[in-house]
Amino acid sequence: MAITILSPSMPEDPYSSSDNESIEDSEGDVDMSGNLARPAKRLRLSKGGIVTPGEVVTDDPQWMRGHGTFTRPAYAPLPTSNQPPPPSSTIIATVAGTVQKTNKLLSVHPLRARYTPEIGDLVVGRIVEVQSRRWKVDVAAPLLAQLPLSAINLPGGILRKRTTADELQIRSFFNEGDLLVAEVQAVHQDGAASLHTRSLKYGKLRNGVFLTVGGMGGAGGVVRGSGVVRSRRQVWTVNAANGGGEIDVILGVNGYIWISKHVGEGEGMGMGGAATTGDVSITRMEEMVSSAIYSSQNDEIGLATRREIARLCGCIRVLVEGGVKVDEETVMKAYGASLEVELEAGDEGEEEGVGRDYLGGEKARRVVAAAMRR
Repeated sequence: MAITILSPSMPEDPYSSSDNESIEDSEGDVDMSGNLARPAKRLRLSKGGIVTPGEVVTDDPQWMRGHGTFTRPAYAPLPTSNQPPPPSSTIIATVAGTVQKTNKLLSVHPLRARYTPEIGDLVVGRIVEVQSRRWKVDVAAPLLAQLPLSAINLPGGILRKRTTADELQIRSFFNEGDLLVAEVQAVHQDGAASLHTRSLKYGKLRNGVFLTVGGMGGAGGVVRGSGVVRSRRQVWTVNAANGGGEIDVILGVNGYIWISKHVGEGEGMGMGGAATTGDVSITRMEEMVSSAIYSSQNDEIGLATRREIARLCGCIRVLVEGGVKVDEETVMKAYGASLEVELEAGDEGEEEGVGRDYLGGEKARRVVAAAMRR
């Protein structure tokens, strides 16, 4: 029996698109002519949609791949094969997220990822390690951030070079487990951030509650999902209802949030117990910076204030569960809606303190709907 040897053929390209379907070019126009000879220049979901890992973003060679994408390697054709090799310009997503275009660069912004530090970000962190001249801070990034001893304000407003005596007293400023609010001063080549608390707006946090939210900080309106919005106001004071007084809210871009009792300027402290609320010139820093800014002792907080702090925490948790971006506008809308829900619950004759403060079920849906209302 004769044996017939067939020439090898290349496998079918699983990433190639059908030629007879409508395709979209780089400018967003749709080709309705059905020309089979035209190569597919498809940029999928470029208008706010979501791509999944392994999905083709585009196979147009004019685009360059960025973060969150990869390009298939080119296969060399066999000597006996007459078929051309499949194109190697196909850009494929490696993470689930939205496609972003920067000139001719395509990248995929992930829906959920660890925080990526950027210079100027306001972050809330926790001290995890004390070293000789610096602290290691957890800011929800892939690498621990560092806070040098030279990047903080010493008590008494001493602007001088740090000495060995300051290194011996390093634990009197920040110790393991302490919370602080700081600003990203620099980002190193390996992605680690360097922080500073030289401004009186930053420093140790006390008199409040710490909570975290999932998601990733970024510009508002990119995709619907939880996370702190970077481009919005992150620190403000709430005039709480029900006699709660003033409450400070600090939204860290890294997803760490601090809600605390407001301490006035006359008492030497301010936002989150970290610093004074007003702008202080460099000449007055010696008067304002005292050992109280590094105190770990909480002040007495009234029951009404604690109740409103817990209400704000519940509102933020409801927003995160509902997939709403966390910023000043959504938090204040959710807080107002929770007060209305409490009033309606009181009118229905519920007992005082029973079932009125819990945000869940239908109450949570109403709060989320109020926060999303424009």
